[in-house]
Amino acid sequence: MAPELPRIFLLPTHLQEDERLKLEAKIPTLTHDSQEAAVILGKISRPERALFELRRLRLATEPVAYEEAAAEAGQNSNRERDDDTQELPSKRPRLSGSKALEPRNEASGDVTSDDVLRQPRDVVLVLKLAWLLDSLEQDAALPVDDYLLYRGRKLPSQPKKDTTPKTSPSRQRMKGHSHAASRASSVLARAAEDQQRISTSPHSPRTARRRTDSPSTPSGRKRAEPPTLYRETTSEHDAPLPPIPDFLHTTYSCERPSLVNPPNAAFIKELKAVRTLRLLQGDQVGVRAYSTSIASLAAYPFLIKRPQEIERLPGCGAKIAKLYQQWTTDGCTEETKAAAVDTELTVLRKFYDIWGVADVTARHFFKKGWRDLDDIVEHEWSSLSRAQQIGVKYYDDFQLKIPRAETEAIANTILTHVRRIDPGFQMVIVGSYRRGKPESGDVDVILSHPDEAQTLDVVEKLIYSLEKSSFIKHTLSVWTRNSERGQAPLPWRGQNRSAGSGFDTLDKAMVVWQEPRDDKEEETAAPAPHRRVDIIISPWKTAGCAILGWSGETTFQRDLRRYCKVKMGLKFDSSGIRRRADGSWVDLESSEQGPAPDMETAERRVFEGLGLEWRPPAERCTG
Repeated sequence: MAPELPRIFLLPTHLQEDERLKLEAKIPTLTHDSQEAAVILGKISRPERALFELRRLRLATEPVAYEEAAAEAGQNSNRERDDDTQELPSKRPRLSGSKALEPRNEASGDVTSDDVLRQPRDVVLVLKLAWLLDSLEQDAALPVDDYLLYRGRKLPSQPKKDTTPKTSPSRQRMKGHSHAASRASSVLARAAEDQQRISTSPHSPRTARRRTDSPSTPSGRKRAEPPTLYRETTSEHDAPLPPIPDFLHTTYSCERPSLVNPPNAAFIKELKAVRTLRLLQGDQVGVRAYSTSIASLAAYPFLIKRPQEIERLPGCGAKIAKLYQQWTTDGCTEETKAAAVDTELTVLRKFYDIWGVADVTARHFFKKGWRDLDDIVEHEWSSLSRAQQIGVKYYDDFQLKIPRAETEAIANTILTHVRRIDPGFQMVIVGSYRRGKPESGDVDVILSHPDEAQTLDVVEKLIYSLEKSSFIKHTLSVWTRNSERGQAPLPWRGQNRSAGSGFDTLDKAMVVWQEPRDDKEEETAAPAPHRRVDIIISPWKTAGCAILGWSGETTFQRDLRRYCKVKMGLKFDSSGIRRRADGSWVDLESSEQGPAPDMETAERRVFEGLGLEWRPPAERCTG
């Protein structure tokens, strides 16, 4: 027998279609209307994500403390009892912000199943999906303390102003009106009353529109606008939409081909600009959402001609379709147009472009009143890290893109020097160069050797050789963690591992590169620009993971790690693959014949071992 449960709305987020249908079949109190749900369940784990999902549902709420919700529930329960004279518990001040997201932690005990079922009708709980699974397993609605992400009060629609014409008292006192005038006035009054009844009817179009509109959200954003009506010609309306390819039905961009030059590259560029604005504003949820939308558009193989095409794609929807409509009409979106004349965003972007300065630091500089690089040099220079000082010093050079020919020349110089140490070294140029981009922001190379003894401590020897030949002007940082542990694969220690102990622990060096002046070159000739170069050393047994981890764009890498976690129970990073169950290293790069003959063959074996179709680097451009 199913337990007694409140009205439940199930979020489709992170659920495959068959998984969602199976879960819905298990919920006896399922509703598809989020407005009437008492509990919203999802495969989510953070309060910030809960708020994001509520905004996406256009369900406006305000945070409410447990004590207040419990008091209201008790009050409603008392009203139902005719002779009950119990005193209601006193209310405490309402919590707001992050405090309202924290689960209750009182000596009085957990939030019981009765508390969940007696929540006030206007209070909604966002719970982890595990609450439902555990409740079904134990055949009872469990306390929500361990599952609660957010508790909020649904905000009602704004009431319509009474537009019924009022009859002036002085006019009522007037004498001598004709019978016809009185009858006309009576007709007008009845018509106004009828109009008022229609506008307040729950079935009227105006009332339905009020129900779908949302007041201001907890984040302070304006009320969501009604969906845009796109203008169509007759021919556009009759033309069928292109079919969505099968590979676009997956949520993992590592399972889709995302070309280096997609058909909708121009619109994707505009969305990237909007995503950067979200980053500068500190909206990490927005950054993630736009990255998902961009990755879907990058994999769409047809040139978009109508906004309706976008609404069908995973992670896009009406909002991205509206931005497309603005872009096709004005050549830009309203947001990027406004940002172009926004002083704060312009300054933040300049600060963010300093190498070694993140978005948080950029906002910190702006809050101090600084508006250009000179302000940083004058007021903050001594407190900058060495990397940030170099980023300011070579700001103009680092903004210059590096052509493919120059990338190849730098990489060949590195290979020449490392082969002086041992001629068996192999090299792969990774990053945007390997994805086929015509220009790069920096140069990334991975070096490895079939004899593992040769990669031990080689990074320091290589940097010394390049510095001695005047190619490296500054060494920003050097990591030798892999050599320090004897190049043994590092076990994964779970979510609570110490910082920096697990992710991408390969030996590497980040340097500032400049081609030395030729002896025949005139002193008056302009010096070569300074370039950012990353040199990574990988043991041969994990070289395939290394070049895979350094070749895909950000969303591809994010979804690859998510795929490994959800579907394979594995932890992936550039220094190898581990089992999440016991932390042990998994070797996907060797075969019965032994280790891979070269680094790219090793990478193909990683794809095969993970059950993924091989994607060449030029198809990993997720934006």
